[in-house]
Amino acid sequence: MTNNKNMFCDMETGICGTPGEEAIEMIDFNKPTKTVDLYYVTDPICSHCWAIEPQLRRFFEQYGDYFNVHTVMGGLLEKWDGGFADVQNGITGPADVAGHWREVGEQTHMPIDGSLWYDNPVESSYPPSRVFKVVQKYDEKLAVVFLRRAREAVFVFNENIADERILTNLVNGIGLDGKEILKEAELPASQQLLNEDFQLAGSLGVRGFPTIIMVNKEKKGAKIVGGRPLEFYVSGLQQVLGTEELYPKQQPALFNLLAKEKLLFSKEIEVMYDIEQKDIQTFIEKELSADDYESKEILGEIYFLKK
Repeated sequence: MTNNKNMFCDMETGICGTPGEEAIEMIDFNKPTKTVDLYYVTDPICSHCWAIEPQLRRFFEQYGDYFNVHTVMGGLLEKWDGGFADVQNGITGPADVAGHWREVGEQTHMPIDGSLWYDNPVESSYPPSRVFKVVQKYDEKLAVVFLRRAREAVFVFNENIADERILTNLVNGIGLDGKEILKEAELPASQQLLNEDFQLAGSLGVRGFPTIIMVNKEKKGAKIVGGRPLEFYVSGLQQVLGTEELYPKQQPALFNLLAKEKLLFSKEIEVMYDIEQKDIQTFIEKELSADDYESKEILGEIYFLKK
């Protein structure tokens, strides 16, 4: 964020502005051509998808001029009744998910409660996935916002996002008519949209979430499975573009990022700006006015809300 106290008028250069401004500076306003399609295959209740929000946000913010993002629903949980099991992670029923989720949260420093799996389990990830597809049909950007709010609700605030009331409130919260969107999400056509995502994920060879697949115009690509550091996604993009040099955009000012996202967890700010957890409060106070935000704590993690 610009600090106006550093502005001054220099009699020698004739510049009113920040110190060190060059008289002649070359500027390249050309943006990279978006020659890559990036498919992000995910699910609203995928814990590792929640855990990599910080890395993906920075990747999309800084390198998004190189690719078009397609968010694809993968269908993690149709229903428990029918033998759903994740034996590798010791999950044979809803109650088994709670410990797995909490472990993911503790390891990644992205807060996850998970206690709803004991007394109010999500019976299927299809309802929020269908709502996502309906919103996406009307507005791609709003659909991404809805997915983020749904994840905040289920992982952090312990709300059952398969519940009609919760989904209605979430859709209302992004400025759409929740009742109407939920009504449309129950129609066969909405399930068909979801089925098309499942078919696309299958054709891409996706077997787990999160999966990022980047495909260039020659139809050659890179697949990155699971939660990975930022460097993996950058390296994958370099391989797909066939270049060693990329030109990332500068990270957005924290003020602008918080205004856009409304809520950010400490880990998200740490990853975006390359700072240590111990330095988060100092960084916040430097970048934001006390009138810009409020901070809260949940599950031992700090988060920041736009006032």
